[in-house]
Amino acid sequence: MIKLEITPPVSQRHAFTHLGFRPFFLAAGLYAVVGMLLWTALYSFNWQGLHSAYPSVTWHAHEMVFGYAAAVAAGFLLTAIKNWTGQQTLSGTPLLLLAGLWLAARVLPFTGLPLVWTAVLDVVWLTGLLVAAALPIIRAKQWNQAAIVGKVALLLLANTLFYLGLLGIWAQGMQLGLYAGFYVIVALILTMGRRVIPFFIERGVGCPFTAQNHSWIDRASLIFFLLFMLADLLAMASGHRGAAWAAALLALVQVPLHILRLWGWYHPNIWQKPLLWVLYLAYGWLIASFALKFLSVAAGISPFLAVHAFAYGGIATLTVGMMARVTLGHTGRNVAEPPSLVSVIFGLLLIGTLVRVVAAGLFPQFYALWILMAQFIWIVAFALFVWLYAPMLIKPRVDGRYG
Repeated sequence: MIKLEITPPVSQRHAFTHLGFRPFFLAAGLYAVVGMLLWTALYSFNWQGLHSAYPSVTWHAHEMVFGYAAAVAAGFLLTAIKNWTGQQTLSGTPLLLLAGLWLAARVLPFTGLPLVWTAVLDVVWLTGLLVAAALPIIRAKQWNQAAIVGKVALLLLANTLFYLGLLGIWAQGMQLGLYAGFYVIVALILTMGRRVIPFFIERGVGCPFTAQNHSWIDRASLIFFLLFMLADLLAMASGHRGAAWAAALLALVQVPLHILRLWGWYHPNIWQKPLLWVLYLAYGWLIASFALKFLSVAAGISPFLAVHAFAYGGIATLTVGMMARVTLGHTGRNVAEPPSLVSVIFGLLLIGTLVRVVAAGLFPQFYALWILMAQFIWIVAFALFVWLYAPMLIKPRVDGRYG
């Protein structure tokens, strides 16, 4: 008798390595929790576990940009580029190796090993991401996607500059690299937001609706953001007051531009859909961040209010909203019926932003308390995200397809 063995379909084996969103979204969520716990221990409880040559405030800022945000970007791009090009993006063992490089660069600053090892691995992982993002686009000859690859290249360059500063090779490299990377992440989020938020709103409000997009806003916002970033970096490098004012005015110009863009996307039904209103409100925080950047020069308020409005209200909240939706869609679930807990997660991050930006700005005498509260809210929100989404990211698609 011949015994027949039924081999399970490939979609049921090693699903965790099928597409980049799986390992990198899970890594980003877990690191948001662990990284903030470490930051709380370092900042609020004076823990001394970080490498002695790595300032803790600098580590925190770097890891939110090149650790958390870059992991989300990797997961999103390695998934979206497959859809755009029809080419298979990094998967299987190479995908795990890339994620492993990312993880090693996060762990090394706490091992006591020379920081040059951290620098090398962190630069290597971003180089790997650049190659993994570029190859499918090159194979498909979709040169219109070159700007996305260019942003990854700029992120790599910014991280290299940062480590040149951290290692004492170029004194200004650390600050310039950190803020350049930060602004590249903001630019990437603005670009992807322009691509997907109106698309999601049109298909999510439950009735015929066409979001309005104006090409002149697209061009103007891109040009003004680039000029703003360059002016702000020049102000940091030179200390010139004129450059600081130029950056402030360029930030202010972007406020009405993005308000007009957001208004063109508005439909009242978004408030019934948490996966829509979270993206809308997070984009609103990006607009508020530009206003706060202007006020940091014009009115002398703390520049870190704008930084954390960008980071907490804009980047963190919008990326969680994107991860929540992309994970549902790419695991075969209904994006129109997300788990009810997502509203709690989104609400916590928006409350945390108010605490970190508004409360800290209005009542600075309680600054340490606001920081601790914002840290705690962040940790709870991301812990809930991981608890809810980790099973979806690890297990095969519910429809049995590859992805």
